[in-house]
Amino acid sequence: MKNGLALFFGAFAVLALSTGAVLYSAHKQLGSLTQYKDPVDEALHPAPLTGLADQGRAVYQDLGCVSCHTQQVRREGFGGDTARQWGTRQSVARDYIREKTVFLGSSRIGPDLRNVAARAYADEAYLYTILYAPHAVAPGTNMPSYDFLFDVHPVRPGQASPYALKLSGKAAAPAGHEVVPTHRARALVAYLRSLNDSYEYPEAKPFTAEAAKEEGK
Repeated sequence: MKNGLALFFGAFAVLALSTGAVLYSAHKQLGSLTQYKDPVDEALHPAPLTGLADQGRAVYQDLGCVSCHTQQVRREGFGGDTARQWGTRQSVARDYIREKTVFLGSSRIGPDLRNVAARAYADEAYLYTILYAPHAVAPGTNMPSYDFLFDVHPVRPGQASPYALKLSGKAAAPAGHEVVPTHRARALVAYLRSLNDSYEYPEAKPFTAEAAKEEGK
């Protein structure tokens, strides 16, 4: 073909420009999002991660938790996320602006964790226990144990660790021993305890034709 090379480079240029335009527009729209100031108490949302929680984010990534857990709640009517009580509203882009890496995930072998801190049962003790001995708090779960995040050592007389887990039954530590979370475990739990997107941003309200009509849109 006489003009084959020109056509190839022309098509390549069109494809490159269109791809660049899509990426630029997405970055301009989402990358410029900032914290939302509550008009009543002037608090900023989402709150930044604490230092320990940020370290836990790295542990979450290192352990590959994203392989089995998503962090994205779908709106009501799209799947059963709200019925499962994984969140009270859909996830929106502003939820993730504090994240260096967004762990949306694609496989839900385990529950979505985006709002795990909002669940009444998911306190620190529960999270430590499900990491160390999953079946102790979730019988029948397919979650593996992450017991390597804990130290099991003899209790020193009068010097029991304030972080020692309170376990019973098969999960209990051997007599005279205690199970203590390592720094990585404490960081991971701090990160999980930071996952709470229950604040209602204006853009988190699903679009409905009725609401738009009332607002004159």
